[in-house]
Amino acid sequence: MFGLDFVSKTATHLVKTFEDNVRQGQQQLEKWLGDTGMMEDTKLSTLSEISDAYRTMAEDLLLHPLRFASAEIDLARKHLGLARYTLTRITGKPVEPVAEPDPDDRRFMADDWHKHLSFDVLQQAYLINSRAFLNWVEGMEGLPGPGRDQMLFYARQLTSALSPSNYPLTNPEVLRITWERKGMNLVDGARNLVDDLRQNPNLFNVAMTDRSAFEVGGNLATTPGKVVYQNELMQLIQYSPTTETVARRPLLIVPPWINKYYILDLTERNSFIRWLVDQGQTVFVVSWRNPGPAQKNRGWDDYMELGPLAAIDAVTEATGEQQMNAIGYCIGGTLLGTTMAWLAKKQRNPIVSTTYLTTLLDFSDPGGIGVFINDHSIRGIERTMERKGYLDGRAMAFTFNLLRENDLFWSYWTNNYLKGLKPKAFDLLYWNTDGTNLPARMHSYYLREMYLHNRLVQPDALTIAGEGIDLSAISVPSFFLSARQDHIAKWKTTYRGASVYGGDVRFVLSGSGHIAGVINPPYKEKYGYWTNNQLPGSADDWFDSADHHPGSWWPHWREWLTAFEGEQVQPRQPGEGPLEAIEDAPGSYVKVKASEAGG
Repeated sequence: MFGLDFVSKTATHLVKTFEDNVRQGQQQLEKWLGDTGMMEDTKLSTLSEISDAYRTMAEDLLLHPLRFASAEIDLARKHLGLARYTLTRITGKPVEPVAEPDPDDRRFMADDWHKHLSFDVLQQAYLINSRAFLNWVEGMEGLPGPGRDQMLFYARQLTSALSPSNYPLTNPEVLRITWERKGMNLVDGARNLVDDLRQNPNLFNVAMTDRSAFEVGGNLATTPGKVVYQNELMQLIQYSPTTETVARRPLLIVPPWINKYYILDLTERNSFIRWLVDQGQTVFVVSWRNPGPAQKNRGWDDYMELGPLAAIDAVTEATGEQQMNAIGYCIGGTLLGTTMAWLAKKQRNPIVSTTYLTTLLDFSDPGGIGVFINDHSIRGIERTMERKGYLDGRAMAFTFNLLRENDLFWSYWTNNYLKGLKPKAFDLLYWNTDGTNLPARMHSYYLREMYLHNRLVQPDALTIAGEGIDLSAISVPSFFLSARQDHIAKWKTTYRGASVYGGDVRFVLSGSGHIAGVINPPYKEKYGYWTNNQLPGSADDWFDSADHHPGSWWPHWREWLTAFEGEQVQPRQPGEGPLEAIEDAPGSYVKVKASEAGG
């Protein structure tokens, strides 16, 4: 159908079109970034990556014209089928659509898309074109896995942004609402946009929840307790007991500092911390500071020394107990593993059991965020942090949202700005938008030494506070909890990390994802979990012989912890021991916003 000369000319034309579009897109983005005060922060590193990605796609057209021609023929065939579908619908006869949205694609769920022929054809044409484009990018030859993932990421951002659901004149549901409300939805949408811009100075993030519905210390993070210790990087909260006796050994929690600790203390019924207190535990939790320019040179060593190590000493002083149990969540678990290896090198044993919640120790497969893990991207982040002294937590949140852009960005764009609705009040999404900044030195080290070079699992490859560390030297029993749908800490990668860890290891797999798989209180009776007392060489072998259990993993873990908690003793009231109360929980550090910390 197409001669080679035609294909070559077509490819050459598309190369030029790609380059023109990239150039124009850069100019528009540069103007917008300049207007919002973000130009110096970004240093155009992301723009450069996008340009490189599209240029690579264009070069593939020239190098493989026949593959492109084949894709064009298949695309033309589907559009011909769409034309037949259109004619059949005009005659009033029933007909199967040529392209249908995926079951979990909510963009085209409204009846308006299917009731009106023009919009039905529009959304099918979009699905045909976007899938053809993504399939072509995925099939590009000569690209290593990470390069292909990056191409797919930017191609997906482009196709998602061009969806007809994102624009008022091509979204029939929005048009209907606009007619019914006489345009007031667009007025309300403009107000929502202004409010989001005001809430996020110099950095745009679309609201995902009704911020006015929540208050930290009001209806979130309400478990009673006291701040009993603090330093430059953290406050340590001790919670008030609710039982007649408590376990002798206290429980120390090291949460992530990419977001705030109260993911573990949401509304009362969903609070893991409150549940632990009601189970007779003396609970201490680290509440990390939201850092600013003054913390620029605080590194991974500082987070260990001023975080878990300082907390261990404070817990011992507050309770008189020389040994305790510990929990680490996400990057807090990575830091806990680092601390345990350091303690093993020092031949110290203040922690008798460790629990890791969705924690990466092995970073060989970093999940969706891997598209940003390359030397070029990291250099761009480092340039930004060098100037400001930190990475803005709101930028980190936006990056994670782009890993699921239709669910976590465009759906809220349409709801808030086109339909003019307020997002629903959802505690988990409020927490997700309440990010923290990351000090320059610490974050650069984390990205390079762990994500890029995967040195944490290499014996003595990292020197922490003067000691070479080796995870396999740890002999403390450990419990690893991962989540099957986790796209941040993929469960098979966390399994590899657990296999490196020394001592007796219990690995448990929860249903759902990075957050819901962990915050799954028993009353919900959701998701279920898998157990296997063996730890075979591969994650697949572990899963094949694992047993599935309904409900929450919390009671199963509680049973495991019993062996390490010691006998029952009288409850300890925070502030009544050697450490005096500084202020009521949740403390002041947790209330500082990223924009406030950054000055």
